[in-house]
Amino acid sequence: MRIKQIILRHMKMRMLRPFTTSLGTEYDKEFIVVEAKSEDGLSGWGESVAAIEPFYKEETVKTNWHILEDFLIPLVLEKPIAHPDELNEERFKPIRGNYMAKAAIEGAIWDLYARQQGIPLAKALGGEKKKIEVGISLGIEESVNELLSLVEKYVQEGYKRIKVKIKPGWDVEVVRAVRERFPDIQLMADANSAYTLADAERLKALDEFNLTMIEQPLAHDDIVDHAELQAQLKTPICLDESIHSVEDVRKAIKLGSCGVINIKIGRVGGLTEAKKIHDLCKERNIPVWCGGMLEAGIGRAHNVAITTLSNFILPGDTAASSRYWEKDIITPEVTVEDGWITVPEKPGIGYEPDHDCMDNFTLYSKSYFA
Repeated sequence: MRIKQIILRHMKMRMLRPFTTSLGTEYDKEFIVVEAKSEDGLSGWGESVAAIEPFYKEETVKTNWHILEDFLIPLVLEKPIAHPDELNEERFKPIRGNYMAKAAIEGAIWDLYARQQGIPLAKALGGEKKKIEVGISLGIEESVNELLSLVEKYVQEGYKRIKVKIKPGWDVEVVRAVRERFPDIQLMADANSAYTLADAERLKALDEFNLTMIEQPLAHDDIVDHAELQAQLKTPICLDESIHSVEDVRKAIKLGSCGVINIKIGRVGGLTEAKKIHDLCKERNIPVWCGGMLEAGIGRAHNVAITTLSNFILPGDTAASSRYWEKDIITPEVTVEDGWITVPEKPGIGYEPDHDCMDNFTLYSKSYFA
């Protein structure tokens, strides 16, 4: 597979409602879409999940553009690619970090590869499922009553798991209110690194609510203190921000830092590394699920594909397009029926970019040729 052209698009989309976490509030989503064109006239599509500010991770839209333009695109264009795995395992190795930039262009190559093979991306990755269970992630709201109304709405729509964001001052009483109103739902809390070991007693108070997991309560780069905290909790800890590679997972499991792993394709550098993490966790009996990064349709389609692997046994964050956007950039949009997404059977990601819609949301684009 020889890539003859790569196009980067800097996109900006207005979210249907603000999304607030312990890290801040997002009103708009700015991101990069990568299109990779081959000599046979096909295109593959990828999406960067980096934000405009370095709050979740250190990468941003601007740094991703720089790394893509000056380093990764030249490596992709320099010679043919036998299989997408070789990008992560060989060509990109000299470039340290910059996982979201790597994942964006690697995702486009994976999509193109699957299209050339005439198979769905899910099958190219080794996926088995025809449908995937999905949950929904709810931000920090103005009031508990407002949060409860949203939980009610999405429970009625059939979502299989509810995730609520927490932070100091918006945690135990909030989770209690949700659990009392909805005693039987799968419920989890996501802290986005808002706590320290000094808050252990506060976090232990969450044990009474039968949570599926507490996600990333401690520092974004920690696995040691999480092991100490996990030993004090009945509720499994799920690691998110701390995990960038299969090596990070191996060490976290060895230390006893968690009972669950959240796999975000962008955070771990792409689909190839995500598969490796999935395989190790399956071997070690650690369940995994696919986290969300407020993706538009292209990134959402990649999440659907990876979730078809067998050890994704917990509902992920891949909600319907209509959860976030008035109009998504793919056709058809991602839809959810009674908490399930039907995996598309068309080649590649299974959805097609809506070019008119993309043009409306594009702030800037640039092409690169072999």
